[in-house]
Amino acid sequence: MSQNPEVLDVNVDPMGQVNPKVPANTEKENTFNTPAYTADEKEFEVERVKSIDHEHHDDFTIDPFKPFDDLPDERKTILTIRAVFVGLCCGALVNASNVYLGLKTGWTFTANLFGAIAGFAVIKFISKALPEHFPLLGGSFGPRENNICQTAAMASGGLSSVFVSAFPALYQLGLMGKDPKEDYWRIVALTAVSGYFGFFFATPLRKFFIVYVARELRLIFPTPSATAMTIRSMHQAITGEAIAKMKMKGLSIAFTLALLLRVVSQYAVGILWDWHFFTWFYIWGNYHNQALAVENWGWFLEWTPAFIGSGMLVGLNVSISFLGGSILAWGIIGPALIVHNKAYGINLGEGDPKWDGYTTFASLSLAACNKDYPSPRYWLLWPGVLMMIVVSFTELALQYKVIFFAFKALYRGVAAGLYALGHTMGKEWGFFKKAGSQAEEDLVEDSAAPHEQVKMWMWGPGLILCIICICIVLGVQHDMPVGMSLLSVVLAFFFSFVAIQCTGVTDITPLTAASKASQIILGGATKGEHWEIEHAQRLNLIGGAMCSMGANQSTDLVCDFRTGFLLRTPPNQQWLAQGVGTIVAIFLAPAMFQLFSTAYPCIIDINADTCAFAIPSVSAWRATAVAVTDPTFPIPTSSGIFAIVFAIFGSAMVFIRHYFWVGRYEWVKRYHPNMMCIGLAFVLAQTQYGTAMTIGAAFAAVWQKKKPEHFDIYGYAVAAGLIAGEGIGGVINAIFQIAGISGSVYGTQAGCPMEC
Repeated sequence: MSQNPEVLDVNVDPMGQVNPKVPANTEKENTFNTPAYTADEKEFEVERVKSIDHEHHDDFTIDPFKPFDDLPDERKTILTIRAVFVGLCCGALVNASNVYLGLKTGWTFTANLFGAIAGFAVIKFISKALPEHFPLLGGSFGPRENNICQTAAMASGGLSSVFVSAFPALYQLGLMGKDPKEDYWRIVALTAVSGYFGFFFATPLRKFFIVYVARELRLIFPTPSATAMTIRSMHQAITGEAIAKMKMKGLSIAFTLALLLRVVSQYAVGILWDWHFFTWFYIWGNYHNQALAVENWGWFLEWTPAFIGSGMLVGLNVSISFLGGSILAWGIIGPALIVHNKAYGINLGEGDPKWDGYTTFASLSLAACNKDYPSPRYWLLWPGVLMMIVVSFTELALQYKVIFFAFKALYRGVAAGLYALGHTMGKEWGFFKKAGSQAEEDLVEDSAAPHEQVKMWMWGPGLILCIICICIVLGVQHDMPVGMSLLSVVLAFFFSFVAIQCTGVTDITPLTAASKASQIILGGATKGEHWEIEHAQRLNLIGGAMCSMGANQSTDLVCDFRTGFLLRTPPNQQWLAQGVGTIVAIFLAPAMFQLFSTAYPCIIDINADTCAFAIPSVSAWRATAVAVTDPTFPIPTSSGIFAIVFAIFGSAMVFIRHYFWVGRYEWVKRYHPNMMCIGLAFVLAQTQYGTAMTIGAAFAAVWQKKKPEHFDIYGYAVAAGLIAGEGIGGVINAIFQIAGISGSVYGTQAGCPMEC
């Protein structure tokens, strides 16, 4: 499930568990992260990936950096219309789902295994239904074509993270036009130059990260490796197709049930979707008891398939950490703030004798975002954001050895290239030859022949053109000076490189660290220019969004190259599929954002006291932009002090996990709280998600223990179906909302607070 939270863009691969017995790291930082592993623990990561496939893992155990040799024969033309089209459709589903889920909670999900399994089922059916000679669509279907389908899905499913974070923040601060519909082509332009920057930048990094330094730095890329092994297992001659059918059956049933529940439940939210136990107690007590006080803090049960599925993927540690953070923030600290008059709520039931005590403490309207009269959510926002930033940077700093060796390897690669250039000119540059040499035991043989490689003339001009276009788009559309634009490009280069390396080792893409660091650096640069606050905030968010999209897209594409490396897929054909998929993403993600902002205007309205979406990533991006550009200190004093103490505690806990729970105490790590998730709970005022994830994690733990073989086949497929099903159901609900046939028009609120 990616990484990916970012808070804040939690990017979680829907079926990215590498080992059924060891939950995979799933933070796309977003985003949600299970414990990261340091450079000193890379061997554990290797062992984790070795057990991806219980039945066919022997060759991978011997050498995880050697392409598979037991693949079936396949025709040379694998870049087919059917593979690309099906992949684009799978990616489009994930993309649309991501905007819905990301706006609700900050999580976004990659399309690795969803595209691989769903693509297998569809194309396998087509290949059997149509004869071999049928033009364009017929013929046999093998693992490399399956990889092309998965690659197209991955590319077209990307670029959604900034549409659940940076862009809504821009609208909330009044820094864009009237609405996303009016600005659609401006948004597409920025998305296009940023997405293709990541696409072209990632191309030469295939050779570097997948071949050149992979063995030396132990860059396993767990989720992409799991994807490759899943594709290989589905194409095994005897058992593969049967297992694939079972996986697809579980995914399809879960997807359908989740979609139907999400759509139908809008017409009876309090019966089918949300169970407000404390509201029920309040009503049954004739509106004269204290149960409503608990309801005010958002404590109810929500049957959200997406986060029940997420809990099945990330495991008990992450889920309980998230729930524990919710209890700490919204069950202990929040009520204490109200008691001591450090924060204040907004009475929503004023004037109604029955509901006069119904209060919201989760407002982030302009009235509530006041350092002298803050809402509990505004007060808790700063400790949560600072905790996530500090923890993310601490995790990154603890990778210093690996990062150092990565840049050392980059220097060696540049030296080797200069030596080769000199050799072609008839010059023997001994210094570069020595500096560019690599130990024989670290060499990895590329699975692609020279004619299958992506040539420099294919990506070099495109990268240069993208950089030029970035400067033009940022300058013309957003009034960003060329110097600031180039600074954003440099930051995107650096954070892309670091993000890919960290993903290869830990399966965590540090988008939170990358985006927040870019915002802080850009904020420092704008302060020296003495610009107006609005202009500085616009440049901060736009520059940070560009860096985030570049780092996210380049990481996703290098992950695809790792899958293709193991499956011996020609990278030039994979590269073309990535390019086509990126085209879909740059138009689809903005369109989905436009759809949801039209259906639910509160997403882009900072004055809205209540909203169907929690938009935690938006709050974090907006808060960071305001903090680094505001000449005054916009944070309540008590909140700022607590945020510093809380962040120091979180950083210390990361050090404890890395350096104390070693040797005979290694087993304690599985019980060590996940500080990123605790920080996220402070930002996300909706406690029901932690509860739902804990339910899913507990269910998966029991299922896995009682029937491990059954869980291996169906577990993650069911989780993926639940996640994608609710996401697409949310898209349908948005369409119903615009069409005037949604639950808000024809449904009932029976069982909900105020029952209106």
